[in-house]
Amino acid sequence: MSEHSEETPNPEDTGPDAQDVARRIGANAGIERRGDGQIDVLKTVGGGRGLIESLLPGLVFLVIFTVWQELNVALVASVAVAVVFTIARLVRRGTLTQALTGLVGVAICAIFSRVTGEAKDYYVPGFYTNLAYSAALVISILVRWPLMGVIFGFIRQENTEWRSSKTRTKQYAWATWIVVAVFVGRLAVQVPLYFADNVPALGAARLAMGVPLYAAGLWVAWMVSRPLAAPKTSEGL
Repeated sequence: MSEHSEETPNPEDTGPDAQDVARRIGANAGIERRGDGQIDVLKTVGGGRGLIESLLPGLVFLVIFTVWQELNVALVASVAVAVVFTIARLVRRGTLTQALTGLVGVAICAIFSRVTGEAKDYYVPGFYTNLAYSAALVISILVRWPLMGVIFGFIRQENTEWRSSKTRTKQYAWATWIVVAVFVGRLAVQVPLYFADNVPALGAARLAMGVPLYAAGLWVAWMVSRPLAAPKTSEGL
């Protein structure tokens, strides 16, 4: 990239070990790129099937509890849906990790709610998850390894070279802040609904601010961190 030659390398670059870790993170992030160079948001979240798998267990729980006020039935139904998706993935020879991830998440939510007997506690694990992701992303910015730079840099085949450019590092820091805003925004909306005991609104907010909001934030972060086009020069001057 041309701007790398214009700006001095970051003196705080941490050497090959950190770069190797960054490459591994980027390679395993699961973010897909289309043939035209843009991020494939739908494929990144698992395609249409992945979107349904992430939303349906929570939707089933919310509908059943809201209509019938039967916590145990709602919990069993949501876990059952996740079990069906897990079996379907295994039948299609998906990896065990992929198959179990969604089921484990739903099961943890169900356990929280069952132990307390409160439907609203179905959503508590998500609070901790969003808090943890937010903290990790903020720390990555503070140590000058913004996580979206690590991930997007790998996808764009910049690897860790972007760190030698102050401009690119700032762009990736902003991209990371955008994803932080997604997680913090979830907490800002959903935590007050939790303490207000408004389960229907909390469940609806969780669905709307789940994968769809994350996908939107990821796309904005990708666009914000696009490499700047090289300035055009007049010929014959």
